Amino acid sequence: MVPMWMFPLAIATGNTFVLKPSEKDPSASYRLAELASEAGLPQGVLNVVQGDKVAVDRILEHPDVEAVSFVGSTPIAKYIQLRAVEHGKRVQALGGAKNHMLVLPDADLDFAADQAINAAYGSAGERCMAVSVVVAVGDTGDELVAKIAERAGSLRIGPGNDPASEMGPLITREHRDKVASYVASAAAQGAEVVVDGTGFTVDGHEDGFFLGVSLLDKVPLTADAYKDEIFGPVLVVVRAESYDEAITLINSSRWGNGTAIFTRDGGAARRFQMEVKAGMVGVNVPIPVPVGYHSFGGWKDSLFGDLHVYGNDGIAFYTQGKVITTRWPDPADGGINLGFPSNS
Repeated sequence: MVPMWMFPLAIATGNTFVLKPSEKDPSASYRLAELASEAGLPQGVLNVVQGDKVAVDRILEHPDVEAVSFVGSTPIAKYIQLRAVEHGKRVQALGGAKNHMLVLPDADLDFAADQAINAAYGSAGERCMAVSVVVAVGDTGDELVAKIAERAGSLRIGPGNDPASEMGPLITREHRDKVASYVASAAAQGAEVVVDGTGFTVDGHEDGFFLGVSLLDKVPLTADAYKDEIFGPVLVVVRAESYDEAITLINSSRWGNGTAIFTRDGGAARRFQMEVKAGMVGVNVPIPVPVGYHSFGGWKDSLFGDLHVYGNDGIAFYTQGKVITTRWPDPADGGINLGFPSNS
């Protein structure tokens, strides 16, 4: 999905494109290039280069590369921006996220619980637009957490080639273990572990990188599970006494990728849209990924660069402006004038 936000626009605006995917999942990029070739794209327009940091650094330094688009973690996004700018390139580097979902007391809690499950645990939580924090306002917390926990227990976790599986494994064993460590540390740092998925295994796949879903309630803002981007199937719930407390909490986050509010109150929704500091906002929509003709991108540590991905911003990123001033002079237009030329 992410490269498709980039290379079609780059090619449509007259550029060639080098796609360097994560070394952890290289095959999908080859398939995209194969499909482009089958569709008639000339050879050399879309290029796939595999590799790790060595390949990345060469792209950032190469004089023929004029612009760099990136999606990944915040530390790497900062590095990409710094190195690209050092070499005179324009850059859009999308970083990490800690997307908050605000639930007001008037919200439909069954609907909110369904959407929290979908947004937190889809793709095993390994997507930048996942909801990783639910902010429950007032007395909604206990009932909402109970509803989420009930739904979490019925999720079917298994291999991706089983049609019954709703959630698959994590990308590596190391990442699985890192995600699991946040559940243990949260308990030690004062959170309540409502659902613990760290001991989960799949029959016949005991050596797989599977992890059950976890739900943490009453998480202190000082806990690592709240402060860090976990990027896994761990949903954090924090409590707030009021809307004002909740919006202050959300806006204090170092990230501002996406956010959502669940409410029946149109006035509260309008206020949230204006006051929240995030690039993409959903109203009763937990993953507010815009439709294709809008741009995609966050604020704060979720985006480095001046332009978002896709939409009008994407077109602007892959193009350079040019101004042409012409005159077809009449013989009477001669003479000396040391002032600025005019168009009259």
